[in-house]
Amino acid sequence: MEIDSQSYLSTNWDGYVDWRNRPALTNRHGGLLAASFVLVVEVLENLAYLANASNLVMYLSEYMHFSPTTSANSVTNFMGTAFLLALLGGFLSDAFCTTYFIYLISALIEFLGLVVLTIQARSASLKPPKCDLGVTNVPCEQVHGTQAAMLFIGLYLVALGVGGIKGSLPPHGAEQFDEATPQGRKQRSTFFNYFVFCLSFGGLIAVTFVVWIEDNMGWQWGFGIATLAILLSIPIFLSGSPFYRNKIPGGSPLTTISKVLIGALLNSCVSRNSSTAIASMASSPSPPIPTGHESGQNSKDVKSIETPSTSLSFLNRAVSDTPACGALKCSVQQVEEVKIVMKIFPIFACTIMLNCCLAQLNTFSVQQAATMNTKLGSLKVPPASLPIFPVVFIMILAPIYDHFIIPFARGITKTEMGISHLQRIGVGLFLSIVAMAVAALVEIKRKSVVTDSGLLDSSKPLPITFFWIAFQYLFLGSADLFVLAGLLEFCFSEAPVSMRSLATSLTWASLAIGYYLSSVIVSIVNSLTGISKHKAWLSGSNLNHYRLERFYWLMCILSALNFIHYLFWAAKYKYRSVRSSK
Repeated sequence: MEIDSQSYLSTNWDGYVDWRNRPALTNRHGGLLAASFVLVVEVLENLAYLANASNLVMYLSEYMHFSPTTSANSVTNFMGTAFLLALLGGFLSDAFCTTYFIYLISALIEFLGLVVLTIQARSASLKPPKCDLGVTNVPCEQVHGTQAAMLFIGLYLVALGVGGIKGSLPPHGAEQFDEATPQGRKQRSTFFNYFVFCLSFGGLIAVTFVVWIEDNMGWQWGFGIATLAILLSIPIFLSGSPFYRNKIPGGSPLTTISKVLIGALLNSCVSRNSSTAIASMASSPSPPIPTGHESGQNSKDVKSIETPSTSLSFLNRAVSDTPACGALKCSVQQVEEVKIVMKIFPIFACTIMLNCCLAQLNTFSVQQAATMNTKLGSLKVPPASLPIFPVVFIMILAPIYDHFIIPFARGITKTEMGISHLQRIGVGLFLSIVAMAVAALVEIKRKSVVTDSGLLDSSKPLPITFFWIAFQYLFLGSADLFVLAGLLEFCFSEAPVSMRSLATSLTWASLAIGYYLSSVIVSIVNSLTGISKHKAWLSGSNLNHYRLERFYWLMCILSALNFIHYLFWAAKYKYRSVRSSK
């Protein structure tokens, strides 16, 4: 009987179940096969999302009659909300449902939102009447009332679905690998690289084929293709069900974080003697808390930590024999887990500025390209297809990085990672500085063509090719590859097992805050530059009158300051474990 029990334990993944809530088996569940279904689904999911997000600024301005600035802010608010809701998806995955079920629920919500948008795009009665921007006596009527309600209900249903998917799909794929072995950890790193590759591949289809369909056949077809893509992703995801291993939710991570923070605050206000204050028990730090299968067991079963570490020592006050409130009694393990999350947070915060810069790819950069000559021979390229440049570069660089650069770096550094997560993120943040400087120089070039051609108030295409805009896309796309894959893997591998989905969602929350910050910066810039008789840098319906190059220089300076800030925190950060490549 004892032998059978040992055999049972050795053939099951501790802390994981299959889709029927039965114990996951080591020889049947998880691995590359299970993760491959996630990668295919990501292609379709990002196709559905980016097909509309990349071109949405044109849809809002041309069909819903928003001004360029209002269109740009509406897009950044939509995309920001979608990514911010990834925190909800990650929280639910850790606390209540598995990542498996959160994905399915979120995909259905996104499908419903796309159906609403498709119906509106197809029906003329659900949109404002058409108008000619060049005819001054026929004013353009901005969408309002029931039509506006339908537009925003559809958009934010999509945002809710996208958020849930972004918060559950990456950790679901990463959970398929056994981190107790070097091979499993290396496969997980490869998964994150190819996750970004598949995300880009879906984006490539979106910004070429689907955007061309939207511009030439109508937006109802573009929304329809996105609807079909997300619908198709559901049976593909379900077909991988027999192979998935799903982490058992361990309760709300926010409860643990809140309990430790509030407990530390309240206990510090209560008079205690040395026998009740664990903060003064030990002068030497304990070893870092192990995570999940790195120690061969689930983190919630770890009992070996008796004294808290000395880092972030103010949190040690949460551990007390006589807490200020019985409900706030915390274990040393809980305190150490919260410390880990707090150490991750400054790194996450430093990536926000990059995503603020990335917001320009979907707003002002598209509008810049729309004023230029977008012909490629006899083919007229839609401005929203410009992201093809960074997307293709990412698809080329991701496999090269994984199969050539990383193995070479491992041989040089003799470490398992080769290039650390923080080094990778740092390269991306530096590239964002270069990208915004290039964007400013390109806009100066474009404005000089406007002046020389006498087309300041004309809607005719400028005699300058849109390929000039490709340079800023190229640098920002490269920055996105380094930061996105690096931050996803960094958050997942460094976070406690019970908080991994939520921690991984910080990657998307960084995007969200970046998009919101972009809108705030635009509003602040317009407020400050519009004082007195001066015209605001980014106001009006004609982009040729904007001071966009000054705005890009401002973003360049802010990115440089952010990079210096990042170097400070990266230098202080200590990884939880340093593994040999052997």
